[in-house]
Amino acid sequence: MAAPPERTLLDLNGVWTMNKSLSDDYDRILQMQGVSWFLRKAISYATITLTINQYIEDTAEKYTHIDISQVATGGVGGTVEKRILDYTWRDHEDKIFGKVRGKSRWVKLKDIDEDDFMKTGFDDMEGEHVQALAENIGNGWTANQVWGFEEVDGKRHYVRHVIVRTGEDWKQARLVYDYKG
Repeated sequence: MAAPPERTLLDLNGVWTMNKSLSDDYDRILQMQGVSWFLRKAISYATITLTINQYIEDTAEKYTHIDISQVATGGVGGTVEKRILDYTWRDHEDKIFGKVRGKSRWVKLKDIDEDDFMKTGFDDMEGEHVQALAENIGNGWTANQVWGFEEVDGKRHYVRHVIVRTGEDWKQARLVYDYKG
């Protein structure tokens, strides 16, 4: 289902499901991240659901928090991400990606030092977007994500542009999400 106009990067609250038919293939990205063939196959058949709780902290800094509970059906399991958009590195460990450290921020597309793929296609090319960076402590990969909204197949969707790097190798994918309520 298309994202309603009241859902923006300032209010991602709700349930979102990855639309695999509109998303790019991300199997090679998972392989670069050290995810086993068996688990990648299970993920390819699973429904990926994000439940997002977004809020502004009640302090003088007023940082945006984005808490995401990600669940995959079929026994794959899930993870919880707690992002604070203050661009401070934080450690995180989950069942699929292991030990990771990440940081997130509000950013204008023109200020992203990355491939044009990360900066094109969004509905709002001038406003701020969410950028999420991650580094895997054990496998050595890095991931860069930029979040926004795009028109895909004539409908407005929440999307993530993702580039994962391991040494000189890199892969990119656009992940598209349907709004469920």
